[in-house]
Amino acid sequence: MPTPADPAAALPLTLDLEDFKGDFSFDALFGGLVDELLPEYRGEDDAAPAPPPPPPVLGAAPPVFPAVDELLGLFKHSCKELVDLRKQIDKRLQNLKKEVAVQDAKHRKTLGELEKGVDGLFDSFARLDSRISSVGQTAAKIGDHLQYLMEFNSTPGDLMELSPLFSDDSRVAEAASIAQKLRSFAEEDVGRHGVTTAVGSANASRGLEVAVANLQDYCNELENRLLARFDAASQRRELSTMAECAKILSQFNRGTSAMQHYVATRPMFIDVEIMNTDIQVVLGDEGLQADANYIADGLSQLYKEIADTVRREATTITAVFPSPNEVMAILVQRVLEQRVTTILDRILIKPSLAALPPLEGGHLLQYLRVLAVAYDKTKELSKDLQSIGCGDLDIEGLTESIYVAHKDEYTEFEQASLRQLYQSKMAELRAEAKQQSESTGSIGRAKGASLTASPQQLISVTVVTEFVRWNEEAIARCTMLFSQPTTVAANVKSIFACLLDQVSQYLTEGLERARESLNEAAAMRDRYVIGSSVSRRVAAAAASAAEAAASAGESSFRSFMIAVQRCASSVAILQQYFSNTISRLLLPVDGAHPSACEDMGSAVSVVEAAAHKGLLQCIDTVMSEVERLLSSEQKATDYRTPDDGALPDHRPTNACIRIVANVFIVAPESLASLFEGTPSIRKDALRFIQLRDDYKTAKIASMLNNITAE
Repeated sequence: MPTPADPAAALPLTLDLEDFKGDFSFDALFGGLVDELLPEYRGEDDAAPAPPPPPPVLGAAPPVFPAVDELLGLFKHSCKELVDLRKQIDKRLQNLKKEVAVQDAKHRKTLGELEKGVDGLFDSFARLDSRISSVGQTAAKIGDHLQYLMEFNSTPGDLMELSPLFSDDSRVAEAASIAQKLRSFAEEDVGRHGVTTAVGSANASRGLEVAVANLQDYCNELENRLLARFDAASQRRELSTMAECAKILSQFNRGTSAMQHYVATRPMFIDVEIMNTDIQVVLGDEGLQADANYIADGLSQLYKEIADTVRREATTITAVFPSPNEVMAILVQRVLEQRVTTILDRILIKPSLAALPPLEGGHLLQYLRVLAVAYDKTKELSKDLQSIGCGDLDIEGLTESIYVAHKDEYTEFEQASLRQLYQSKMAELRAEAKQQSESTGSIGRAKGASLTASPQQLISVTVVTEFVRWNEEAIARCTMLFSQPTTVAANVKSIFACLLDQVSQYLTEGLERARESLNEAAAMRDRYVIGSSVSRRVAAAAASAAEAAASAGESSFRSFMIAVQRCASSVAILQQYFSNTISRLLLPVDGAHPSACEDMGSAVSVVEAAAHKGLLQCIDTVMSEVERLLSSEQKATDYRTPDDGALPDHRPTNACIRIVANVFIVAPESLASLFEGTPSIRKDALRFIQLRDDYKTAKIASMLNNITAE
């Protein structure tokens, strides 16, 4: 029973979660709670009648609703239970929500995977359907192709009973594709079985040999038809038709035959008038006698026309052919190998080294000059063609191959040309000397003209400069024709060696001719040496002849010294040319420059040796003349002091005036210059200087001691 303070604390738990499940009714729940406290309010029919209310207590007011306290406690207790139930339900709901969220995520993941799987399955079904359709179509095509193959394999050479496909011009592209596939299959089958039965034999029906032959004939015939249509469209400039034919022809041998056919039918390769015009443009009316500059201008004009033609063809080729780069490669190769080579064969006629043409015709030098300008212009054309487009063609290598036959023997031709020029120049100089000698006549010879040849006949710096100019021109050709440093250095060294030989030979021979005059003068001096016991008439004649010999000696001496001076100038020109032009071409290659320097030193040494011999003869000539003058001009009285006590005459004697003796009239302060560069003559010179009257008064002795000490 509940206490007065908490009347419902002792009540049992009357509410359960099960009470709220199913068809919940509040009235039923409420009735269940108050049934025991208010039995009189039960709604059942068989319930006992409610007991009468208790009698009222005296002195107290009777209660209106006697069970109110119990009901109030019951209701409070029920509310508490309901709150507890709600908390339990809330907790369970939270747990359920979490479980539902987890399950929902798993479900969504599974559903996504299932969707992907289903999509993949549908894709697989679609591919399978497409594959089935493709296989079906392929099977149909195979059936058609086998039918066509059987048609071609029926009778050798019989192409009359073929399906309409192979004769319908509107389906020629399809026919070409099928024919090519059939031929490839048939050829592969024949090759795989190794059958070599001849067409038309009894065993032809066992394989596809007949089909191979018939398909080849059909493809050839179809290709010819297409080429004819292509040519007709080309004549009318119908680019669309040409492009259609070219596309179909590309199925035959990758279109190679069509590309080659197009290039071969270009007018510049088949029109004879164009070829003749090319020759006329380059050579003009002079033919092979045209000089290199004229030919260079002609080649420039011709090559420009060729480049313009190729540029126009490139526009057509790009619009027509599926593979324009391949066609351009064939076209450019044909241009270089046919049109360019044809004109080069006409202008580059290689001379024979065994029998060189005469220089008057200019053939050898002309050949080299034309070779250089032709090579230069052809390289320019190659660059123009490459800029237009030539596919994968190695145009630079092709250009070099055109000239390889000429470049292989280039150095030999260049050397032969230089030798020929040198020989011609020497012949020209000899002819001039002979003509000058003949014009002098017997009078000149009587006066010794044969002993005093003109310096221009001996050595000329102008001639050496001409040698250098020839060599410089040859070097320029060499550097134009070759680019590899090793090859350039080797060829330059060979060409420069020709110049060394020419200069060395020319200078040496010139010095030798000058020495001949010294030898003849020496022979004349020896011829007129006489004894002391001769008549006055003979002595006078001998003295006159000695004068003539002395004059010849002096003239030959002057000529030789001029020759030496010109030799020095010529060698300086040679060395300057080597420094400015040759060195830079040899330095990139190890050993080339030192070797060339050694060769040049050897050549100069030969010239120096010849000059040394002549200078020794010049000294002999001078000393002989000094002896002659001293013996004939010097008198004993020249050294006597006057008897009358007058001052001595310090003027130089005639003998001193006429001879290396001017040392006696040189100012004291200028004596030092006589010893510069010639230390070997100091001892002999001192003997003569000591004879001067002012040797002591002008303090020459102390000055010479200082010079000697240095």
